[in-house]
Amino acid sequence: MAETIQRKKLYEHVLERLMERIRSGEIAPGAQLPSERELMEEYGVGRPAVREALQALERSGIVEIAHGERARVVVPTAERLLAQVAGGAMHLLRTQPQTLEYLKDARLFLETGTARMAAERATEEQVARLRLAVAQHRASMVNLELFIERDMAFHREVAGISGNPIYPTIVEALFRWASEYYQTMVRAPGAEELTLAEHERIVDAIAAHDPDAAAEAMRAHLTRSSVLYQRLTKQA
Repeated sequence: MAETIQRKKLYEHVLERLMERIRSGEIAPGAQLPSERELMEEYGVGRPAVREALQALERSGIVEIAHGERARVVVPTAERLLAQVAGGAMHLLRTQPQTLEYLKDARLFLETGTARMAAERATEEQVARLRLAVAQHRASMVNLELFIERDMAFHREVAGISGNPIYPTIVEALFRWASEYYQTMVRAPGAEELTLAEHERIVDAIAAHDPDAAAEAMRAHLTRSSVLYQRLTKQA
């Protein structure tokens, strides 16, 4: 049986041409695309085809479109890439709650690894920054939203010591995708103090340059294996 040949829509032809120019570097990251009128004339199509092609590029995170300005090719970063999938990730977590266990497992694997690397590589200045992050976290205890934000900032700081910019970006993304889950983790009475104590243990292990202890402290923190935490959640 012969395979049916699908005819492409006009905007798809425009999209392919623009992608070729972006991939080749003809239109570099940070540069503006030609105006809609220029693209219409160059490709011999109407405004709807050009606009649909540009919107497809924007949805893919390849260009950004500001009102009244020509589309601009996005400068790619890990943050932008993960932001593109954030909405879908959070929707997945809400509609398929069992996925949360996979996310928690991925976070555990990543962060025990970054804690281990931090213990191996941390300078005195980086340890001082971790202690400052804990102090700032403690100062935010009266504000749940800020407390959670600084919780994330601490984990990002640990991951950043690795020297790999991808790690802190992924750590933050995983944290934000499961933000609803993490809020319940600190709402139990006394849970804030437990979180801070666990963070201090992680910092102490990193400062001592003890990779095994740092990884174990992070594992205990993320799995909440503490008997105290189990008692707190039952009280809540």
